Order: sequence, then structure tokens, then C-alpha cells
Amino acid sequence: MSAVVSVARGGVYISADTYARYFNGVDAVALIVRDKHLHIMPVMHMASGGALLKIRNAAGDRVVSAPDLFAAYNLDDWAADEVEATWSSEHAALTIPLPSA
Repeated sequence: MSAVVSVARGGVYISADTYARYFNGVDAVALIVRDKHLHIMPVMHMASGGALLKIRNAAGDRVVSAPDLFAAYNLDDWAADEVEATWSSEHAALTIPLPSA
């Protein structure tokens, strides 16, 4: 299964449809860089931590902001619309390929 997300200003922008498909009812996610991909993993209990999936608009689109993570991997300037994201059952995460160096 795949979806499309946008990346800009240290954040990942997720449409309401993609949120409903992969993160329905989840308020936070963990962002991890592994294997040349950004992994967006649902956090089932808020007490476990994670980054908030903030509601952007009335349509229910979401954004997760992680400028510190982007900076740590020199991805500060990464901006792209319509990046293909794929669900990885192995990692229990929506994965996004990192841009080529």
C-alpha cells in the first residue's frame, strides 16, 4: 500500500485520507531515520512520547513537525510535494525515501 505526503520546513504533511488509512485515532508518531528512509511509526499511548500529529485544517489534514530530527540528518532544506510513502509491515511504519545526496 502506498500514499503521498509532502515534506517542508522540518515537517511531514499528511492528507486526511492518508491519516485515516494508516494512523486513524493516533495522536502521536515516532520519526526514525533508518535504511535511507524516514519511518513514521504510530505511537499508541501518548504517555510513550512521540511527536504530535497536529490538525492543519478543517479537512483533517495533519502535520508532524520535527525540525531537530531533520537538522540532525542535514535535511533542513528538504522540501518536496507528493513524495511516495509506503507502508512497511516489517517496521510497522509509513516509510519515505530520503532525498539523494
